[in-house]
Amino acid sequence: MEPGLTHFDSQGNAVMVDVSAKNISVRMAQAKGHIVVNQETLRLIQQGTVQKGDVLGVARIAGIMAAKKTAELIPLCHLLIFDSCTIDFTLQEKAAEEDSSKGYIEAICTVRLSGKTGAEIEALTGVSVALLTIYDMCKAIDRGMVLGDIRLWEKSGGKSGHFLREKPQGSD
Repeated sequence: MEPGLTHFDSQGNAVMVDVSAKNISVRMAQAKGHIVVNQETLRLIQQGTVQKGDVLGVARIAGIMAAKKTAELIPLCHLLIFDSCTIDFTLQEKAAEEDSSKGYIEAICTVRLSGKTGAEIEALTGVSVALLTIYDMCKAIDRGMVLGDIRLWEKSGGKSGHFLREKPQGSD
Protein backbone atom coordinates (compact mmCIF):
# COMPACT_ATOMS: atom_id res chain seq x y z
CA MET A 1 0.00 0.00 0.00
CA GLU A 2 1.34 3.43 -0.90
CA PRO A 3 1.84 5.94 1.90
CA GLY A 4 -0.96 8.46 2.11
CA LEU A 5 -4.66 8.45 2.81
CA THR A 6 -5.96 4.88 2.89
CA HIS A 7 -9.68 5.56 3.18
CA PHE A 8 -10.10 6.70 -0.44
CA ASP A 9 -10.23 4.66 -3.65
CA SER A 10 -8.62 5.71 -6.94
CA GLN A 11 -11.70 7.84 -7.78
CA GLY A 12 -11.58 9.66 -4.44
CA ASN A 13 -14.54 7.83 -2.89
CA ALA A 14 -14.49 7.08 0.82
CA VAL A 15 -13.96 3.35 1.45
CA MET A 16 -13.28 1.01 4.33
CA VAL A 17 -9.71 -0.28 3.99
CA ASP A 18 -9.59 -3.89 2.74
CA VAL A 19 -7.54 -5.82 5.31
CA SER A 20 -8.30 -9.29 3.92
CA ALA A 21 -4.70 -9.83 2.71
CA LYS A 22 -3.12 -8.73 6.00
CA ASN A 23 -1.75 -11.21 8.50
CA ILE A 24 -3.20 -11.49 11.98
CA SER A 25 -0.79 -10.13 14.55
CA VAL A 26 -0.84 -9.16 18.21
CA ARG A 27 -1.53 -5.45 18.44
CA MET A 28 -1.58 -2.90 21.23
CA ALA A 29 -2.55 0.76 21.26
CA GLN A 30 -2.36 3.17 24.17
CA ALA A 31 -3.82 6.67 24.23
CA LYS A 32 -3.64 9.35 26.89
CA GLY A 33 -5.50 12.55 27.65
CA HIS A 34 -6.28 14.72 30.65
CA ILE A 35 -8.87 16.92 32.28
CA VAL A 36 -8.01 19.94 34.43
CA VAL A 37 -10.37 20.42 37.38
CA ASN A 38 -10.48 22.73 40.38
CA GLN A 39 -8.98 21.47 43.65
CA GLU A 40 -12.40 20.98 45.29
CA THR A 41 -13.55 18.81 42.39
CA LEU A 42 -10.37 16.74 42.60
CA ARG A 43 -10.85 16.32 46.35
CA LEU A 44 -14.48 15.17 45.91
CA ILE A 45 -13.45 12.70 43.20
CA GLN A 46 -10.65 11.31 45.40
CA GLN A 47 -12.98 10.95 48.37
CA GLY A 48 -15.74 9.41 46.26
CA THR A 49 -18.25 12.01 47.47
CA VAL A 50 -19.37 13.55 44.16
CA GLN A 51 -23.17 13.52 44.31
CA LYS A 52 -23.50 11.44 41.11
CA GLY A 53 -21.34 8.64 42.52
CA ASP A 54 -17.98 6.99 41.80
CA VAL A 55 -16.71 9.30 39.06
CA LEU A 56 -13.63 7.32 38.07
CA GLY A 57 -15.42 3.97 38.23
CA VAL A 58 -18.19 5.19 35.95
CA ALA A 59 -15.67 6.93 33.63
CA ARG A 60 -13.66 3.69 33.40
CA ILE A 61 -16.72 1.67 32.34
CA ALA A 62 -17.87 4.39 29.92
CA GLY A 63 -14.42 4.53 28.30
CA ILE A 64 -14.25 0.77 27.85
CA MET A 65 -17.77 0.66 26.42
CA ALA A 66 -16.96 3.48 24.01
CA ALA A 67 -13.74 1.82 22.83
CA LYS A 68 -15.72 -1.35 22.06
CA LYS A 69 -18.28 0.68 20.07
CA THR A 70 -15.80 2.72 18.02
CA ALA A 71 -16.88 1.11 14.74
CA GLU A 72 -20.40 2.43 15.40
CA LEU A 73 -19.09 5.98 15.94
CA ILE A 74 -16.34 6.35 13.33
CA PRO A 75 -17.79 5.39 9.92
CA LEU A 76 -14.83 3.60 8.31
CA CYS A 77 -13.41 1.80 11.35
CA HIS A 78 -13.40 -1.98 11.39
CA LEU A 79 -15.31 -3.81 14.10
CA LEU A 80 -12.62 -5.27 16.38
CA ILE A 81 -12.71 -7.97 19.03
CA PHE A 82 -10.47 -7.01 21.95
CA ASP A 83 -8.37 -9.31 24.06
CA SER A 84 -8.36 -6.58 26.71
CA CYS A 85 -9.19 -2.93 27.25
CA THR A 86 -8.22 -0.94 30.33
CA ILE A 87 -8.73 2.63 31.46
CA ASP A 88 -6.43 3.89 34.20
CA PHE A 89 -6.30 7.27 35.92
CA THR A 90 -3.53 9.29 37.52
CA LEU A 91 -4.54 12.21 39.76
CA GLN A 92 -2.23 15.14 40.45
CA GLU A 93 -2.79 17.91 42.97
CA LYS A 94 -1.42 20.62 40.66
CA ALA A 95 -2.18 20.97 36.97
CA ALA A 96 0.78 23.33 36.57
CA GLU A 97 3.28 25.02 38.86
CA GLU A 98 1.90 28.44 37.95
CA ASP A 99 -1.69 27.53 38.91
CA SER A 100 -1.99 25.62 42.18
CA SER A 101 -5.78 26.10 42.21
CA LYS A 102 -6.23 23.42 39.56
CA GLY A 103 -5.88 19.65 39.73
CA TYR A 104 -5.23 17.23 36.91
CA ILE A 105 -6.55 13.80 36.00
CA GLU A 106 -4.81 11.82 33.28
CA ALA A 107 -6.71 8.99 31.60
CA ILE A 108 -4.87 6.16 29.85
CA CYS A 109 -6.67 3.66 27.62
CA THR A 110 -4.84 0.51 26.53
CA VAL A 111 -6.35 -1.86 23.97
CA ARG A 112 -4.87 -5.27 23.10
CA LEU A 113 -6.05 -7.64 20.39
CA SER A 114 -5.04 -10.19 17.79
CA GLY A 115 -6.21 -9.00 14.41
CA LYS A 116 -5.55 -7.57 10.98
CA THR A 117 -5.84 -3.90 11.91
CA GLY A 118 -4.78 -1.79 14.85
CA ALA A 119 -6.68 -0.27 17.73
CA GLU A 120 -5.44 3.32 17.78
CA ILE A 121 -8.85 4.88 17.17
CA GLU A 122 -10.41 2.61 19.77
CA ALA A 123 -7.88 3.69 22.42
CA LEU A 124 -8.38 7.36 21.52
CA THR A 125 -12.16 6.92 21.71
CA GLY A 126 -11.88 5.23 25.11
CA VAL A 127 -9.81 8.07 26.56
CA SER A 128 -12.08 10.73 25.08
CA VAL A 129 -15.28 9.24 26.48
CA ALA A 130 -13.71 8.54 29.88
CA LEU A 131 -12.76 12.23 30.13
CA LEU A 132 -16.16 13.38 28.86
CA THR A 133 -17.78 11.21 31.54
CA ILE A 134 -15.71 12.89 34.25
CA TYR A 135 -16.87 16.25 32.88
CA ASP A 136 -20.50 15.12 32.81
CA MET A 137 -20.46 13.79 36.35
CA CYS A 138 -18.76 16.91 37.76
CA LYS A 139 -20.21 19.73 35.67
CA ALA A 140 -22.62 20.82 38.41
CA ILE A 141 -19.68 21.65 40.69
CA ASP A 142 -17.03 22.71 38.14
CA ARG A 143 -18.04 24.14 34.74
CA GLY A 144 -14.47 25.35 34.16
CA MET A 145 -12.99 21.89 33.53
CA VAL A 146 -10.79 21.61 30.43
CA LEU A 147 -10.14 18.43 28.45
CA GLY A 148 -6.90 18.29 26.52
CA ASP A 149 -3.84 16.66 25.05
CA ILE A 150 -5.65 13.57 23.79
CA ARG A 151 -3.06 11.63 21.79
CA LEU A 152 -1.81 8.24 20.74
CA TRP A 153 0.97 7.39 23.17
CA GLU A 154 2.14 4.01 21.94
CA LYS A 155 1.23 1.30 19.45
CA SER A 156 2.76 -2.00 18.47
CA GLY A 157 2.07 -4.78 16.02
CA GLY A 158 1.13 -4.79 12.39
CA LYS A 159 2.98 -3.71 9.29
CA SER A 160 3.91 -0.23 10.58
CA GLY A 161 5.58 -1.66 13.69
CA HIS A 162 6.21 0.07 17.00
CA PHE A 163 5.44 3.73 17.75
CA LEU A 164 6.25 5.45 21.04
CA ARG A 165 5.61 9.16 21.46
CA GLU A 166 8.68 10.98 22.64
CA LYS A 167 8.34 12.80 25.94
CA PRO A 168 8.93 16.55 25.74
CA GLN A 169 12.26 17.79 27.09
CA GLY A 170 12.11 18.33 30.84
CA SER A 171 9.12 16.04 31.47
CA ASP A 172 9.37 12.94 33.61
